Amino acid sequence: MTKFSSLLVILVLMLSSFSAHAQGNPRGDVNQDGAVNISDATSLIDNLLTGVPEGDVNQDGAANISDVTSLIDFLLSGSWPDDPVTPPDEDNWVDLGLPSGTIWATRNVGASVPEDYGDYFAWGETQPKNDYSVNTYIWYRSDNHSPYYSGYTKYCTDSNYGYNGFVDNKTELDPSDDAACAHYPGGRMPSLEQIQELCDYCTWQWTQHNGVYGQLVTGPNSNTMFLPATGYRRGNDHIDAGSYGAFWSRTLWSDCSFGAYGIDFRSGYVYWYTGNRYYGLAIRAVRVS
Repeated sequence: MTKFSSLLVILVLMLSSFSAHAQGNPRGDVNQDGAVNISDATSLIDNLLTGVPEGDVNQDGAANISDVTSLIDFLLSGSWPDDPVTPPDEDNWVDLGLPSGTIWATRNVGASVPEDYGDYFAWGETQPKNDYSVNTYIWYRSDNHSPYYSGYTKYCTDSNYGYNGFVDNKTELDPSDDAACAHYPGGRMPSLEQIQELCDYCTWQWTQHNGVYGQLVTGPNSNTMFLPATGYRRGNDHIDAGSYGAFWSRTLWSDCSFGAYGIDFRSGYVYWYTGNRYYGLAIRAVRVS
């Protein structure tokens, strides 16, 4: 067996466990059975070994060993090298070059541009409202006849804070209770670790963007995003807008179940913090690359 033949046999063995990534695609369908899969690679190798000039899958005018490698690459990746590449949705997401691969949204949930405040949400609620108080909070129940029958009905790690001693030990929001999942396609609220990473690996500069105060966040790769100083909502009040920013994470403060983690900032500091779950905060979505 020649060195060339041995190489082709090895390639067939390497791909023997792969199935088709594209069905009904005429390009690469060497055996003309209506599918592009490993059988086309073996047919192409047979053609090359027997001198049959068919199987020009890379469309360069000749069938040769480069067609085999092109077909193998297609079976592994699902695309041809000259296929058009869909550019990333730069209007909605920005890659800051963070170690975890976390991609951050370019605007808040409910906002149309980066400097808009967007909507405000109590932690674990998926709709904005007018009154951000404990009595309107979806995961809190209070029976006036007994202080003992007051407390949280979901996301609770301490019976002292749970309704009638309720505990479920859930410390991360379910997707169904995640406002980013509900309103920002492909997004989730960030975890505490993702917020800490944003604090630790990025530089923060208090600035104005289109007349709105906030923090310009610059990642390790020099890409940036703007976080407006949204303030927060408590009861019917909108507090500190323009001088203070606060954004929820999806992580419960497990030591004290009445609170959840978030990130807050003013002109002189940026840090993660814990806030009362029923407060209304802005949300910035994330996804993982």
